[in-house]
Amino acid sequence: MLSTSTVLLLGPKQITLAETTGGAFREYIDTFDGYTFLYPKSWIQVRGAGADIFFRDPFVLDENMSVEISSPSSSKYTSVEDLGPPEKAAEKVLKQYLTEFMSTRLGVRRESNVLSASSKVADDGKLYYEVEVNIKSYASNNELAVMPQDRVQSLEWDRRYLSVLGVENKRLYELRLQTPEQVFMQEEEDLRRVMDSFRVIKAA
Repeated sequence: MLSTSTVLLLGPKQITLAETTGGAFREYIDTFDGYTFLYPKSWIQVRGAGADIFFRDPFVLDENMSVEISSPSSSKYTSVEDLGPPEKAAEKVLKQYLTEFMSTRLGVRRESNVLSASSKVADDGKLYYEVEVNIKSYASNNELAVMPQDRVQSLEWDRRYLSVLGVENKRLYELRLQTPEQVFMQEEEDLRRVMDSFRVIKAA
């Protein structure tokens, strides 16, 4: 199988982008921070998004992926099990999402639930947690109306959030995938391929 690689030097970082010839994915390798994953080669990188790395689908703007890493100075993780069992970790993941999406608008209501929480030992011998949650957002376009029947809430968005958690270099890593539920039904195989590819590695 043929592949091509490009090495980018970004300050102290060395990033490798590898593409399998004819494949639908590129491999992103960050040896400085210590992680690697596959991403759809049609997706584009967005800088300044707040995460360590952020990619999104250029056509489905609600579909994106990112990697979050705990601070090296304030975290001394030895294993993803430091979060507790997968179910406990899932509660923390969901709480974090809801905090980030907190709205100050009147009449906004969120419904959320954990769809699955599991653990796996990957081919690198390390333990990872996988979490899936669904969040729905409802809002009224007439919240200031006097009569309750005029303040009807409707669905704004319905999204699936997929997280993979791993520990290396005494830090907690989280791969995050966000996609509309309707899109998830169509692209589930590719999105799970991305989830399955996430690995944490020794930082350079």
